[in-house]
Amino acid sequence: MADRVMKLASERAVVVFTLSSCCMCHTVTKLMQDLSVNALVHELDSDPRGKEMESALLKMLGGRGPAVPAVFIGGKLVGGTNRVMSLHLGGELVPMLMNAGALWV
Repeated sequence: MADRVMKLASERAVVVFTLSSCCMCHTVTKLMQDLSVNALVHELDSDPRGKEMESALLKMLGGRGPAVPAVFIGGKLVGGTNRVMSLHLGGELVPMLMNAGALWV
């Protein structure tokens, strides 16, 4: 299942795995929208294999914390809400998005 996650994660410069009922997922996708990033949002609860993918994401994240949101930039796992917000507040997210071709300033 990790292979399927990585395949989906490489479909666009920014891919966010979410659950429709997750408020932190909404926060991260809203941040991407506010930054004018056209992220591919993959809602696991609308995928028949979503639970399996959620388990794979949790393993990829080291088994701690929630599996979603899981943000991939340039095909690489960046992390969840805490990591993305830390990068944003530290001024590192925008350059990362630019390097991945997800943002033009």
